[in-house]
Amino acid sequence: MKSINFIAETVEERDFVTALKKNVKDYFTTNGISKKGNWKMAVKTIALLSLYIAPFFILLFVTVPAWLAFVLVVLAGFGIAGVGMSVMHDACHGAYSKKKWVNDMLSGTNYLLGANSLNWILQHNVLHHTYTNISGLDEDIDEKAIIRLSESTPLKKYHRYQHFYAGFLYGLMTLSMLIKDFSKLKDYHAKGLLEGQNKKMASEYAKMLVRKVLYVGVALVLPILFTDYTWYQVLLGFFLSHWVASVILSFIFQLAHLVEDTEESEETEVVNNDWYVHQLRTTANFARNNKILGWYVGGLNFQVEHHLFPSICHIHYAKIAPIVEATAKEYGIPYHVNRTLGNAIVSHLRHLRDLGKYDKISTIG
Repeated sequence: MKSINFIAETVEERDFVTALKKNVKDYFTTNGISKKGNWKMAVKTIALLSLYIAPFFILLFVTVPAWLAFVLVVLAGFGIAGVGMSVMHDACHGAYSKKKWVNDMLSGTNYLLGANSLNWILQHNVLHHTYTNISGLDEDIDEKAIIRLSESTPLKKYHRYQHFYAGFLYGLMTLSMLIKDFSKLKDYHAKGLLEGQNKKMASEYAKMLVRKVLYVGVALVLPILFTDYTWYQVLLGFFLSHWVASVILSFIFQLAHLVEDTEESEETEVVNNDWYVHQLRTTANFARNNKILGWYVGGLNFQVEHHLFPSICHIHYAKIAPIVEATAKEYGIPYHVNRTLGNAIVSHLRHLRDLGKYDKISTIG
């Protein structure tokens, strides 16, 4: 796979990176704390796994009214998203624990979403984090069905309405992963990404197939066989929980990179910015003072800090954010923030609207 070189334009950029690393390192050294998780992560893991699993078992073993079944399915959706953002995400980055086996085990919570951990690591850790908002390399800004997320994507007439319909389609993300993971794994193998992780195509494909069959068996077949719900009620509940989870996951990740102030670039051999500066130019925080939201989304409202230091557990982001912001301002590097969740959502929808305007490019498909 083609690589890109990030080269600092100025001495000030290089000085900024040196100062940034030192300032953040000094925070942990001075306070004598680990960059990884602690007991708070264990409590959060239990809480969010329970939010996902408990509703499922209640629906499996207890007959409840239709309205309560609906509530439980929605709660399970919130649990799925919470586990993905607050547990799986840190574990896949090796940020959850100092112990590799703990990170490996908890990265497996991805299978509870019907997804594949290896695919996630390749798509998210390798491609997205390395080539953030670079079209052709960062799959997060690839066209999603009929949603245009990049100026490099051909503009179609229906894109003028995408800021209205994108939210609904975002809800199909995890269900899409359930199926598309197979073709994705083949693509990553063709690009040589599996080799970079010391993985073999045949064995990884077989393991993924077994895990997905088990997931479908537990999530769909067991309720159909052992509850009074009809098959279509089970399917509807399954779809609804995934739709809720996917809407949450999609919006939270989109608010970090696809808002009005963040930058996008095209694939090229050289990026005329240091990699750390590139992350600051392409990433935005939101709702930094909302502690409840920050707890639930696994610190992903501090995406700037996460992209700069992905191996640091998210429980530390709120503390190092002022350090990062102050250092960036000292060296004249942009630091993007949307004050509230609502501000960030509006900014994202405006960005989608702008990407759907005919005057964004000269040729309309």
